Amino acid sequence: MSTVALAAADGMRHLELAVACEVFGADLSGVVAPWYEVVVCASDTVRIGRFRLEPDHGLDRLAHADTVIVPALADVDADPPADLVDAVRAAHEAGARVVSLCTGAFVLAAAGLLDGRRATTHWAHTGALAARHPRVEVDPDVLYVDSGSVLTSAGKAAAMDLCLHLVRSDHGSAIANTIARSLVVPPHRAGGQAQFVTAPVPAQDNHPLAELLPWATQRLDQPMTVEDLARRANMSSRNLGRHFRSVTGATPLQWLLTQRIRHAQELLETTDDSVDAIAAAVGMGTAATLRRHFNRTVGVPPDAYRRTFRSSSPS
Repeated sequence: MSTVALAAADGMRHLELAVACEVFGADLSGVVAPWYEVVVCASDTVRIGRFRLEPDHGLDRLAHADTVIVPALADVDADPPADLVDAVRAAHEAGARVVSLCTGAFVLAAAGLLDGRRATTHWAHTGALAARHPRVEVDPDVLYVDSGSVLTSAGKAAAMDLCLHLVRSDHGSAIANTIARSLVVPPHRAGGQAQFVTAPVPAQDNHPLAELLPWATQRLDQPMTVEDLARRANMSSRNLGRHFRSVTGATPLQWLLTQRIRHAQELLETTDDSVDAIAAAVGMGTAATLRRHFNRTVGVPPDAYRRTFRSSSPS
């Protein structure tokens, strides 16, 4: 069983801590095994927002975890607790995957884990992170950054995105989608998507694309252009693009490509279909086209992805 240790300290935000608990503490023992064991680690009883939290273990337990998650700090102007910084550094040196949610990046930076790496945090604090830690390549325009053994996310909703990304990396997209459905959140937002969208995201069933998006996802095997989508939505292509940016944070073609890739992942995990058949099923046309886009987006070819994740998919 993979151990996920939540590194807690006084003054942390409760939302990011709760997000990690909800995702990794989900009961999927009947669907996939081994699943995660979630433990909370702190030097003593800690104050999280208006609540007091009794940890399961001390901070020395972090060095024995497979994944260490550092939730958001409320006060980024003060230096993070030295014992927390030392414990997170020791955990990484022991081989743990270390993850920060929102301003938890300041702990990773203080531990030296972000030196020479690309990283992110909440857009309101990226300037402070870059100024305080000039050796960190701070990217203010992404939801999360996966550098392998060290991962960082932007604020709040992006913390959920990164946690689901970790599940997807460990167990495949079908399992990540199962958790997303249970939490009623989008199953995937790419890490490179912009943090800040000028127009707020409308309620799920109360925006101009509410009918178009399901219609398109049910027809991924068919050719679709921006003009096709605009015609279906009864609006101009330019207006469609504005609405896509507002609702999804992506252009229509970027969104469509993401849906095709995610559908291909699920088919690779859950079926024996050939890459050619999957390419046709997701509207990529040929195996060569699917391989090119899949490799660029996911980082591995479809065949390697299937070998890695097929055994973890639900029957």
